[in-house]
Amino acid sequence: MDNFDLNLLRVLDAIQRHAHLGRAAEELGISQPSVSYALKQLREHLGDPLFVKVHHGMEPTPRTRELIPVVQSILGEVRERILTTPGFDAKTARRTFTLAMSDVGEMVFLPTVLNEIAKEAPHIDVRTVSSDPKDLMAALQRSEVDLAVGYFPDLQGGDIFQQRLFRHGFVCLVRSGHPVLKSGLTRKNFQSLPHAVVHAEGRSQEIVEQFLRAKGIERREMLRSPHFLSIPMVIATTDLVVTVPAAVAEVFAQFADIKAVEPPYPMPSFDLKQHWHRSQHHDPGNQWLRSLVLALFGDGENGHAERDATA
Repeated sequence: MDNFDLNLLRVLDAIQRHAHLGRAAEELGISQPSVSYALKQLREHLGDPLFVKVHHGMEPTPRTRELIPVVQSILGEVRERILTTPGFDAKTARRTFTLAMSDVGEMVFLPTVLNEIAKEAPHIDVRTVSSDPKDLMAALQRSEVDLAVGYFPDLQGGDIFQQRLFRHGFVCLVRSGHPVLKSGLTRKNFQSLPHAVVHAEGRSQEIVEQFLRAKGIERREMLRSPHFLSIPMVIATTDLVVTVPAAVAEVFAQFADIKAVEPPYPMPSFDLKQHWHRSQHHDPGNQWLRSLVLALFGDGENGHAERDATA
C-alpha cells in the first residue's frame, strides 16, 4: 500500500470499460502515454498483464475480470461517501439529536421544538442533557451534543459558534389576589416580603443575584431551593415572591394561578443563544436543526452565526 497509487484503480476501470487506451485517456483527461505508463505500473504491482491486445481493442485477463467488481465498488464508495456532500431530508431522516438545556431551558424551548419536529421530521428523536460547563464543552467537541440552547456564558473559544435568538429579562411572580397586585411591587415591599430564591443549574439566575448584591439590595429569602418545578405551586399558595426569567413566568402561568408583576428595580437582561461546535458547523442535519430553532425563537435581530468573540 505504501507504494501503490490509488489513482491507478481509475485507470484500470476506464481501460476495462472502453477496451481502448486512447478513449480511456480521453475520459480521464490525461495523455495516452500516461495511461500506458499507468498500465505498466499496474502490471508490475499486480503481477499480471491485465489486458491483451486483440483486433477490437484491449481484452481483460481473468485476473482483471476478478478485480473489476472490487475496483468499481471502491470507486463507487469514494464517490458516494467521500466526495459527495451528504444531504438531510427531514421527512425521511432517522436520527437522534442531543440538545443541552437547563431545566428552565426545557420549559421554554422543548415543547415548541418537539411539536415542530413532529410535523417536519417524523422520524427524528430528541435527547436532552444537562451538563457542567466543562463537561458540555467536551461533549460538543466529541459531537455527543449537537446543540446547546439557552444561557451558556461559559461556552467560549474559537471552536464554538453561537447565534443570538432573543433578549430576555426578568419579572416577579405572586399569587392571584396578592396585595401587591393592587399597590404594585415597590422597593420597600420587595425587600420586606418573603421571597423564594432558586439556586438551580440555569446560570441566568446568577444574573439576578449578582445585580442585587451589586446594588446592596437585601430581601428575606424564606425559601431557597435548587428546583424550579415546585415554584409555581409554592407561589400560588403563599405570599412569597419569586424573580424568574420572563419566558419562564409565561410557562408557570399556564399551570398555576399566579400573576407577573414588574420588579421595582431595572433588572438586567441577557441574550439567549444557540451554540454548536466547529465540527458540526457543516453537518446538514445540524444546519437543519439550527435553522428550525432560529425560525421558532429568533427575534429577527440575531444576525449571522459567529465564532465566540473571546477567541
